Amino acid sequence: MKLKKIQDIDLANKKILMRVDFNVVMNDDTGEIVESFRIDAVKETVNYILEQPGTKLALIAHLGRPDGKVVMNDSLVQIVPEVARLLGRPVSFVCDCINDDVDAALESIDDNEVLLLENLRFHPGEKEDDHTFAQKLASPFDLYVNDAFAVSHRAHASVHAITHFLPSAAGMLMQHELDNLGKVKEIDKTERPAVAIIGGAKINTKLPLIKQFEKKYDVVLVGGRIAIEAQEQQMIFSDSVILPVDYAKDKLDIGPETIKLFVEKVKGAKLITWNGPMGKFEQKPFDAGTRTLVDVIANDTDAFSLIGGGESVQALNESGRWDDISFVSTGGGAMLSFLSGEKMPGLEALVIEEED
Repeated sequence: MKLKKIQDIDLANKKILMRVDFNVVMNDDTGEIVESFRIDAVKETVNYILEQPGTKLALIAHLGRPDGKVVMNDSLVQIVPEVARLLGRPVSFVCDCINDDVDAALESIDDNEVLLLENLRFHPGEKEDDHTFAQKLASPFDLYVNDAFAVSHRAHASVHAITHFLPSAAGMLMQHELDNLGKVKEIDKTERPAVAIIGGAKINTKLPLIKQFEKKYDVVLVGGRIAIEAQEQQMIFSDSVILPVDYAKDKLDIGPETIKLFVEKVKGAKLITWNGPMGKFEQKPFDAGTRTLVDVIANDTDAFSLIGGGESVQALNESGRWDDISFVSTGGGAMLSFLSGEKMPGLEALVIEEED
């Protein structure tokens, strides 16, 4: 898959609309952002764009599930201070994403400044992939950049329909995601043994990934609620797929024998891919399986390790071992879709058609 990249385009003096994923988790009591790495992850692209002469940049994103209505608890205005802090530059907020205020704000911002437009999902046209809405989004701009891998598995207006109205390219984060996920999707014989760890809930969403890894990986360790569901449904896998041999109380975590077994399988691996926790890790003592595996993976300095999925990333962040992992993906569902080989509308819209 060859995508058009922003490095391939002359950005000088262009007004650029960039899709990002700022759908961060907020603390209900304090209003603070619990995990902000998705914001920090786009800094490279922002800096690259604004280093080009005369460029002006607006960011579009969604937050929560407002279902096409204005819900102030889901307004992006509340994350402006954190966006400004992480990007290291002024951020001006526009209270909609398609009105005349966007044009006016583009004209008035300084060279070092970024616009953040209001929640895309306040408009029903976003999730409907509506072309009229996409055209309104596009109208003030010269170029569209997709740096939101985490939402590119969805056919939404801001990742799909908009590419019909603007020249489009992949940002730096998108490129890093595809490069690193490509390593764990198409593995070769020099990366053995390869171990995949799949957890979380909803076996139907994870089963395609388990089946893909079963074909290519030496070991696939399955924990969390999906392991329970697989056993209850008496699913049949090859010998490379290993399910828990015991559980903690009420099956809220894998048990001590399973933890020992999984650790043995992970140690010495040359490639490790993980999506989904082993249990209810946010509640002690049911964090033992997840946190033990985080430490084992982080300690394996010879392996290429990739972790993705919101809960897995949360556990990694809480462990303080972030810098010991080779790559942390911003994608949850998008990571599953990509590694499972499913079509991703946001990526397909950026593909360069190769000449015969």
